[in-house]
Amino acid sequence: MSQGMRAAWWRPGSAVGDESPGEARTTTESGGPDSAVAFGGLMVFTVILLTAPQMLFPVLAPFRIALLTALVAVAAHLLHRFARRQPAVMLTREIWVAAGLLGWAIVTVPLSQWPGGSLSFLLELYLKTLALFWLLSNTVSSLTRLRRIAWALTLAGVPVAATGVRHFLSGSFVPGIVDKRIVGYNAPLTENPNDLALMLNLILPLTVALVLLTRRPLLRAVLLVIIALNVTGVIVTFSRAGFLTLATTFLMYLWKLQRRREGRWAWAVVVLALACVPLLPSGYSERLSTITDIQSDPTGSAQARWSDTVAAVHFVAKNPIIGAGVGLNALALNEERGPAWKVVHNMYLEYAVELGVPGLVMFLLLLVWCIQNTMLVQRRSEGVPGLQELFYLAQGIQISLVAFAVAALFHPGGFHFYFYYVAGLAVALKSVCERGDA
Repeated sequence: MSQGMRAAWWRPGSAVGDESPGEARTTTESGGPDSAVAFGGLMVFTVILLTAPQMLFPVLAPFRIALLTALVAVAAHLLHRFARRQPAVMLTREIWVAAGLLGWAIVTVPLSQWPGGSLSFLLELYLKTLALFWLLSNTVSSLTRLRRIAWALTLAGVPVAATGVRHFLSGSFVPGIVDKRIVGYNAPLTENPNDLALMLNLILPLTVALVLLTRRPLLRAVLLVIIALNVTGVIVTFSRAGFLTLATTFLMYLWKLQRRREGRWAWAVVVLALACVPLLPSGYSERLSTITDIQSDPTGSAQARWSDTVAAVHFVAKNPIIGAGVGLNALALNEERGPAWKVVHNMYLEYAVELGVPGLVMFLLLLVWCIQNTMLVQRRSEGVPGLQELFYLAQGIQISLVAFAVAALFHPGGFHFYFYYVAGLAVALKSVCERGDA
């Protein structure tokens, strides 16, 4: 790579979505250009993952467009690397620990309570999740690509949030439950209102990052409207975990921005948030009060989840090493507290129940190392002329990971795409920074 390319790798394009000077010749560590086809497939897969067009247009369902797009992206990346005799995998510590999690899950399959169920879970979900993590880590190889992923997630989240708000306004609630909870967006990751809130919460910090790095007033105004829509979407789900995660994002940005020149933004948001308190939906404050007073929940949901948490802790104490087997925490809890076929709403306990303490430790290592990556990039880029974009994106990814760490205390789905997507961005972020340093 020429000296001029090294010097220009970080420069943002003249407009959002424009090519940065270094993007046309984005390089891998070995010096060859990255595959545009693989990254394009990743972008399309991201949109399909969130918006699920096959649900809106059933004619697309037989083609399995999400799987097909992912396979094209993976194949394009592998062929591109092999043709240039470059390694297919960037062996970072995060990749190693993710491989360790997969290896441990495979080793424990014959020892699980239902080997067939664990094997099916591995093949149908967890291998796909880790493939996406690997693809993100290796194909998001420039600042421009990081920015485009942030835009893709932001725009793909708009119909998800808008659908949640529309369902609330039209009274489209889940039938058969005591409390009125909206029907989620018709996609695998957002069909449940709690999952919808989680997805919007993970996207929100990246949208805020785009606001901070965007200079065009019109684009900034559009992004602010999207942020308002996402926040409203989280609130109308009546998700207690969603509220706590949203509050975490709010406090993290308040703390970070007030230390910088954007501090006036932080206090303006505080005033706006206080002004919007009277606009909260009826019954929302009563719903939130059950966070601290579990027994006051009239639906029995909070009490049941606490009971499941206690049962999960008891199971881990009895089976600290092997666990029940990947994908089998509901089966394990059936034996511990009686048949209910419900999973524990805590991702940390989910790993501990299914993969034992070794699995939990590896998951925590992956989470902590990804957060450390974002902190490292912020330290290297803060105050450096021309690196504001990198700094704000690193800040957004960090806050998304911290928000996830809080949400994981109350959500199932530790083996799903939620965490591993943001984790893949954190690995790619550090790689982009290090290539620039070189």
